[in-house]
Amino acid sequence: MNQTKDFKLEETPNPAEVPKRVAFIKKDTSAMVKQEEEDLVMSYPDLLHRLLIGFEILVVILAVISLLVNAPLEELANPAHTPNPAKAPWYFLGLQETLHLFPPFVAGVLIPTMVVVALIVIPYFDINIKRDGLWVQDQKRTFVWLTATMFVLIIGLSAFEAFAISIPTLIIYGFMIIPYFSKKKSGFINRLGRLSLAEWIMTWFVVVAVTLTTIGVLFRGPGWEWTWPWQGIY
Repeated sequence: MNQTKDFKLEETPNPAEVPKRVAFIKKDTSAMVKQEEEDLVMSYPDLLHRLLIGFEILVVILAVISLLVNAPLEELANPAHTPNPAKAPWYFLGLQETLHLFPPFVAGVLIPTMVVVALIVIPYFDINIKRDGLWVQDQKRTFVWLTATMFVLIIGLSAFEAFAISIPTLIIYGFMIIPYFSKKKSGFINRLGRLSLAEWIMTWFVVVAVTLTTIGVLFRGPGWEWTWPWQGIY
C-alpha cells in the first residue's frame, strides 16, 4: 500500500535545521554541485602588465650588457680555413654533443622518433591530474618498475659509452629513491616525495641538457676531444 507523506515548505537561513531539502531547478539553469574557490589572475590588465614590465627590464639589461661587454666574435669567415673545433652556437651544443655520443641514425632518427611516439602514447595512460607524489600509491610496485626502467636505460647508454647522460641519470635515480628507503618524512625528503613522475622526468631532461651543453662549451677542443678549460691558455 502506497502511503503519501505531507511535505511542508520551510524557509530558513540554516539548511541544517531542515532534515530534507528539495531543490527546484529551472530548465535553463544547471545545478552547481560543488563550488571551489580558486586564486585567479586576470589576463588583462594584471598578467599583461607584468609581462610588459618584465620584457622592458630584460631589454634594459641586455642593452647595458651590450654597451659594457664586447661580443665574443671571431674574425671574418675564411672559406680556406675551417676552425677546429667547429662548434655550433651554444644553444645547439647539447645536440652536437649528442651527435658525438651516438651514431647519426640513433641521434638523428631513432631518438626523435621515440620522442614523437612517446608524445602520442602518453595521453592514453593514466594521467595524474592532481600531480600526486611518485611514492603515494603502491610504493613497492613503483620501485620495481622504476628500477627496471632505469636498468634498461643505463645498459643502453653504456653500450654507446654515453657516460655524459648515464651519470646524471644515476644521480637523478638516487634522489628519486631516497623517499622510498628513508624513514624520515620531513624537510627535504618530504619535498622529494611530493614530486610527481612528470616533474622527475622534466628534471632529468633539464639536467641532461645542461650537462651536454656545458661539456660542449667548456670541455671540447680540437677534433672534439676532451679538453680541460684551462688548457691552451698560456
